[in-house]
Amino acid sequence: MRKCVICVLMTTLLLAGCGPAGVSEAEELALTVRGEYLAMENCALQVSVTADYGQRVYQYEMAVAVNGEETTLALSAPETVAGLTARMTGEENMLEFDGVSVETGPLDGDGLTPVSALPALLETARSGYITACALEEEGAVLRVDCGDPTSTPGAGTEYVLWFDAATHALTRGEISVDGFRVILCEFSDFTM
Repeated sequence: MRKCVICVLMTTLLLAGCGPAGVSEAEELALTVRGEYLAMENCALQVSVTADYGQRVYQYEMAVAVNGEETTLALSAPETVAGLTARMTGEENMLEFDGVSVETGPLDGDGLTPVSALPALLETARSGYITACALEEEGAVLRVDCGDPTSTPGAGTEYVLWFDAATHALTRGEISVDGFRVILCEFSDFTM
């Protein structure tokens, strides 16, 4: 009887040291990161965007500043669009240069564009439905998959976010529509 009680106590102590029941280290970190992004009001970063329209692919580089509800993107590449500035507040998205607005074209039926991709990824970091998460690259990177919980995998719009596990900076994001990756964003110089 005494051996059984000791065995049960040791098992309980081992399980208690593993964190909340049923929650992995990646899930705990994902929830911590989500809380930080929910509280974040301002950030600045550099981003390289690849937008794949199927028969044509565009690549952009830009500096991004988020200040509350307003997001400003200043394009630096390709050279033909360097100097264009996108300003977004809530639902309004406009790509402008010297007072002239430019249409980039939607990537899906909901109006996703290269300009709206970054705010969509940040909003997903704050409130997207997490379908899976894992630590990659020997624990240095947190991968978080988000999507519609009622959709089947590969259908609808899905998001994948990668965060630096130590600093929680967003390092990469992808948006897929019906299983086809339409946006790839690679981030650098991320500051909150």
